[in-house]
Amino acid sequence: MTESIYLALDFPSWELTESFLIRNDLQGIPVKIGMELYYREGPSIIEKLRKNNHTIFLDLKLHDIPTTVMRAMKILSSLEVDMVNVHALGGSEMIHYAKEGLISGNSTNHPKLIAVTVVTSMDNRQLNKELLIPGDLTNMTIHLAGLAKENGADGVVCSVHEAKQIKEDCGDLFLTVTPGIRLHQTNTDDQKRIATPIYARENGADYLVIGRSVTNAKNPRLAYDQAVKEWGK
Repeated sequence: MTESIYLALDFPSWELTESFLIRNDLQGIPVKIGMELYYREGPSIIEKLRKNNHTIFLDLKLHDIPTTVMRAMKILSSLEVDMVNVHALGGSEMIHYAKEGLISGNSTNHPKLIAVTVVTSMDNRQLNKELLIPGDLTNMTIHLAGLAKENGADGVVCSVHEAKQIKEDCGDLFLTVTPGIRLHQTNTDDQKRIATPIYARENGADYLVIGRSVTNAKNPRLAYDQAVKEWGK
């Protein structure tokens, strides 16, 4: 059950991260490491977490020319994390090269490649008016999921609201990783397309990413256990 819930460790340093995990008895749970912590600590943060039996989703959202992404993924593959990601908007060739990089870096046990569709802080107005991408956000997300699958990705990051349709179009084995998870009676913060663990379970999510509902809670361990209970898988 807990293997499917990644806690976003959005802290500025290893010292604060370690203190939080120990203080709240959260050692060994799956965790997501984003740009802030990885750029501050480098690969050593992965080594420290792996020593404490954490499964790791390395959330760097690579988006560059295909060759650069391939070379970066070859390096990241050697860290032996569970999942890494790229932006699906980087296109088919970039996604394909990312998968090649992971395999060449670790042919026997490379991380799962997950493609970010449309980040959960974005809504339809921003997609149309700011990025000048016409059409419906949901349709865009589903299109990017299909593109990712065709080019070797193991799944996508999407909002819970698109997960069921992606499963129908891409198959049950294609993974849906869903951020924007909030427990009942918590703030939405800067994310717009959010959902509870119960809603996620009912709508085709394979993995949840939960952050501030736990890390900002008065009792983070209790909040994490509540997420596990609501998830119920």
